[in-house]
Amino acid sequence: MGAASKYFKNIYDSVTTIFEGMTVTFSYMFQKPVTIQYPNKMPEPLQKSLPDRYRGFLQVDYDLCTSCEACAKACPIDCISLDGVKVPGRKGKVPYFFHINLAKCMFCGLCVEPCPTDAIYFTKEFEGAWASVKNQVYSYVPEEVSLKFLEEAKKAEANKEKKVTEEAS
Repeated sequence: MGAASKYFKNIYDSVTTIFEGMTVTFSYMFQKPVTIQYPNKMPEPLQKSLPDRYRGFLQVDYDLCTSCEACAKACPIDCISLDGVKVPGRKGKVPYFFHINLAKCMFCGLCVEPCPTDAIYFTKEFEGAWASVKNQVYSYVPEEVSLKFLEEAKKAEANKEKKVTEEAS
């Protein structure tokens, strides 16, 4: 094979490979675009399209929580802290504070599984932007509820002490 035929074969190979690549590119010119303009032009909210077992942010229902601390014990990185008090009329303790540090949380789900009352669960919310790491510590018991629980516990303790002193006399 001579130098001239090698030269023309290289030109032919170059043109055919460019044509093959451009046919794929040109085929996309006549198709509807697949890009979704997130978040402005979504056909439906993204949370509806997420699977049922999606692991978004953690949420705690303090009305269901019995402060058993199973979630805190199961957490491998200790990002959950909680404490509870005994309040009359409720089974178990009620949490007067329940904090999760989402900056440390790895969303592994190990805290969700051992909860006997399903008080802690994942939401489908995933969009979170914080200016500081300090803002990522979530408190799931409102302050007024926490104060109410502590006050009820103090009243119950005072009533218990009052009954003990009355029985002793």
